[in-house]
Amino acid sequence: MSAADERPGPVRVVVADDQATIRLGLRMILDNEPDVTVVGEAGDGEAAVAVARDVRPDVVLMDVRMPRLDGIAATARLAADPDLAGVRTLVLTTFDDDEYVYGALRAGAAGFLLKDADPQTLVDAVHRVRAGDSLLDPAVTGRIISTYVELARHAPLAGTAGTEGREGAAAGLAAATPREREVLLAVARGLSNREIGAELRLTEATVKSHVRSLLTKVGLTNRVQLVVLAYEAGLVRPGAAP
Repeated sequence: MSAADERPGPVRVVVADDQATIRLGLRMILDNEPDVTVVGEAGDGEAAVAVARDVRPDVVLMDVRMPRLDGIAATARLAADPDLAGVRTLVLTTFDDDEYVYGALRAGAAGFLLKDADPQTLVDAVHRVRAGDSLLDPAVTGRIISTYVELARHAPLAGTAGTEGREGAAAGLAAATPREREVLLAVARGLSNREIGAELRLTEATVKSHVRSLLTKVGLTNRVQLVVLAYEAGLVRPGAAP
């Protein structure tokens, strides 16, 4: 098990995808790991929310395009439920799902991963997400954020906070300390708490404290939304090192 995992026991996962063969494949990969266990499956967004409420997993692997309720709306429901505060959503995507993924991130997903990721990457991803780190697949992060941050300047997107929310986040960002801004830039680069601590010579506990403070100041709920904010604010630009 990753040392970053703080909860005892294996990572408990719910797999949500409308294709039974994909659910089976994901289950086989995850159940083959001694420190990961699949505790539920769902074939649509409504079922995913219901199963998550029933079994309270650590991580929900959420497909984007599903019947009855899509992955974006299901992610938003999970993120808005105070009883599911410990449940983190990892969105599974393909290269043509950019708009949906951006909406899912704004809705509260902890990260996203390409469906064709290799098994070890998938296993590492569920550990990182359970541990509280963001997970942004570098193969698509820059393209998604660069495209939809630009679109967001001209029209509201599904899952965005709206003008008032963006103004509040900007005000909170202005109130961030210099150290918090350093941490934000490191988060935007996809670094884990441990990696940020090593780079900035801080303990992991101190990094977590700075992240929590940032989230409170800007009115967001997770690290991935901090990444989106960093791009929207122009602190980080796709294709350029922060």
